[in-house]
Amino acid sequence: MSYSVLEKDELTTSKFIDFDKYEEIIYNNIYLDEFKIVIKMPCVGVKKKINHNIIKIEKFDLGRYDYLFSYD
Repeated sequence: MSYSVLEKDELTTSKFIDFDKYEEIIYNNIYLDEFKIVIKMPCVGVKKKINHNIIKIEKFDLGRYDYLFSYD
């Protein structure tokens, strides 16, 4: 599968907040629907200090997971 450069109005995104219970970190997420990829940005570490400059990019199926809430 290949993609050309996408215009802003061609890209469908969803934003949501979730909690990783194993790492005990709250993440702010941007989900790219066409690619089934999530960009995870750490917000708050519950028990440990976190590095806010480290983001995760993962293959992700939004319909298979629970999250705290979505927002615009």
